[in-house]
Amino acid sequence: MIDPAMDRQYNNRANVPEHPELLGEWAAKSAAWEAEAARAEHDLPYGGSAAETLDLFLADAEDAPVHMYIHGGYWQANDKKSSSFVARPLVAAGAHVAVIDYGLCPGVTIDEIGRQCRAALAWLWREAGRFGGDPDRITISGHSCGGQLVGMAMATDWVEFGDGLPEDLVKGGVSVSGIFDLEPLLNTTINVKVGMDAGTALRNSPLFMEPASDAPLALLWGGDETDAFRWQSETMAAAWGAKGVETVAEAISGVNHFTVLTGMEDPAHPATRAILQQLGLG
Repeated sequence: MIDPAMDRQYNNRANVPEHPELLGEWAAKSAAWEAEAARAEHDLPYGGSAAETLDLFLADAEDAPVHMYIHGGYWQANDKKSSSFVARPLVAAGAHVAVIDYGLCPGVTIDEIGRQCRAALAWLWREAGRFGGDPDRITISGHSCGGQLVGMAMATDWVEFGDGLPEDLVKGGVSVSGIFDLEPLLNTTINVKVGMDAGTALRNSPLFMEPASDAPLALLWGGDETDAFRWQSETMAAAWGAKGVETVAEAISGVNHFTVLTGMEDPAHPATRAILQQLGLG
């Protein structure tokens, strides 16, 4: 049964009727960036399924830090082509940036999406030397459900996940409008395609997990978003801060769940600035 009050808190497309135009703006910005990017490798496979690919945008630098961006869409929509524009200021500052695809619900489970994102990070760590990246300086960011996947990655036992991987593989994370306790989504329209039960929601909720390291985590959201998104980030910041992680929680005024991402091509955008600082380029 759908809980109307909770659905209003989390149904971003209903809350922002102009979202098709905003998604179109992301796509246009991304197409322009991809046409201009001087060094790029597209559709590189990081796993065995057709969805497990990434686009790599390379800076004019050797031994450069590496950043991975995870798109949002409630685990059921969008792709890497829709938001690759976020790589523009990071590449300009001297970072190599991977923008990844992953399988979408209901074709795959939310558990499998988490595994795929971990596999992409493991691939980047192993392949960094080939494309001039520093495997000891890998950070991640994501928007909306991409923020949840950031948290899952930062709670990963990397030594258990893959042979030779360091326990502190991820050196920092930035979440934009992330979700860290998935239980509130169970009785919303979002879950129709995702298909979570209570156990699935719990094991995919970073709020209740142990961070793998003390890598910093920045949590940002739009000031015009619902109280639920503020609660998600503030609660995650408090929980992981109590576990020894340096956390920052900040609302970005005047933006909603979609426009919060639109400005990330600007190095002064709070989320972009946080990424650059974690990469050592800010």
